[in-house]
Amino acid sequence: MTLGEKLRYLREVEGALRGFDRELSQAELARLIKKELATGISQSYLSQIESGARPHLTNATRMLLAKFFKVHPGYLVDDPEGFQNELVSELGADEDKLDLYLIGGAERFARDADLHHALLAVAKHKDSRMCVILLGTILENPGLAERLIEVLKAPVSAAAPKGKRR
Repeated sequence: MTLGEKLRYLREVEGALRGFDRELSQAELARLIKKELATGISQSYLSQIESGARPHLTNATRMLLAKFFKVHPGYLVDDPEGFQNELVSELGADEDKLDLYLIGGAERFARDADLHHALLAVAKHKDSRMCVILLGTILENPGLAERLIEVLKAPVSAAAPKGKRR
């Protein structure tokens, strides 16, 4: 992954973590850095980094971005060709790869406790593939996800009166 791709990815994750249904724009990122860290980086500089026109960061910029996104400064460089950040074996099953993917997602969304917990729960399930397929099936049925959440979050006593449980 290139530095530009990493920065775009971090803007996407940060947008989700801040409750947007989209990535942060470069201009929003520049404003937030100025507001939260009392120092700045311009939108045009962010654009140059993402486009690859500036393939390297100054140390000050690397530290600023690392502090804002709460990542290790060493993350903000191009990965060497062929680099993989997962342990992948040809002997591993597809489900193991799915579990690694889900665990990686849980780590990326560690600041969202509910999402972090849900992704780990699916990864730890003995049949995580079936869990993901089940979720897809639930979401394809209008209103079913909302109804399931309502039922599962309801107190036991409210879900079914005594003597009338099924």
